[in-house]
Amino acid sequence: MNTVDFRHHLHSRLEEGTPMIATIADALSALGIEHRTMESGSVLARIEGCRGNAERCVVLMATVDNAYGQPCSDEDKAASEALSCGCNDCHVAMLYGVLKQCQAKPDFEGTLFALFQPATVDGKGGAMSVLSEDPFKGYNVAAIISQQADSDLAVGEIGFCPGRFMPSADELQFAVTGMSGNAAARDRLKDSVVAMADLIVRLNAFNSDACMLSIGRVEALGEAMQLPEESVCSGSMFAYDENLRSRVKDMIAHAAEEVEYKYDVEVEMSFRSIAPCVDNNTQLTYEAMLQADSCGYVVRDLERQIAFNDFGYYTQCYPSLYYKLGVSRASERMHTSVADPDERALAVGEEFMCHVALNILNK
Repeated sequence: MNTVDFRHHLHSRLEEGTPMIATIADALSALGIEHRTMESGSVLARIEGCRGNAERCVVLMATVDNAYGQPCSDEDKAASEALSCGCNDCHVAMLYGVLKQCQAKPDFEGTLFALFQPATVDGKGGAMSVLSEDPFKGYNVAAIISQQADSDLAVGEIGFCPGRFMPSADELQFAVTGMSGNAAARDRLKDSVVAMADLIVRLNAFNSDACMLSIGRVEALGEAMQLPEESVCSGSMFAYDENLRSRVKDMIAHAAEEVEYKYDVEVEMSFRSIAPCVDNNTQLTYEAMLQADSCGYVVRDLERQIAFNDFGYYTQCYPSLYYKLGVSRASERMHTSVADPDERALAVGEEFMCHVALNILNK
């Protein structure tokens, strides 16, 4: 199967109820490529070049749907399949094409790893789970590389951003506990609703160009004449600097303490880390830009992205590169089942990712 055929194969297997991870493993077995399914649910493939220096490696990474091969609800399955139909099937198909090329002609130095990873944006431990298994122990990781299909770029355009590319992401939860009672007897109440409202206003003051904090859900299960004992809210925080991320969390804790003192309530809060900042290695990025230009592709300079991805965990450990591949401006809603990327882009992505990886290995 070529790359396009494999993408269609992924879709047909999904329609039959086969998780994408299982289809990937079957395809690698058919090609005779060494691989294993990790405890995290990811599939890790390995091809050793014939020129020696096997301990030096490059890791290519493709995002997969949310299927861990474990039981899930109908809602989770539907969300997983929608994601896989949007752009992850493109990522998987292109990496499959790279492996097929390198397996047929392993005329390179070092070792090529391919990581097919689920759970990149839901905070359910995708990259963290992979790293906890220490899969590259004993290897010198020269680079870990991932590409993302982008409908804002035309086919043949490849976008790069040296340095900080994506923000960190955290999920925030707050619960304010006061004293419930009749709305007319305010002198006997500790108003959790007013305290929560004040806290939300204080949180909103932390917004800046480098930190974006929003509350998306507020719940106070009282009545028109009866104030609730507890009010809760949840939201998200994105930051383009890890130090700022830490400082704002401290400031949030301080704001919660002030609300507790002012309204005589208790505030419980929790932060769930979804992803750290994606920080592209500057040297790797500029070298890839030069290679893209030399291959005849159009190089686009990208601004920092609003989106987040747990690829940031890899950028904290290894020299890393995350770039965008144009799949045509006619492709809309990339992360849904109605996405229709221009399949001519798959050949571009396959060839460029292969070129970048082998260039690093053969240095």
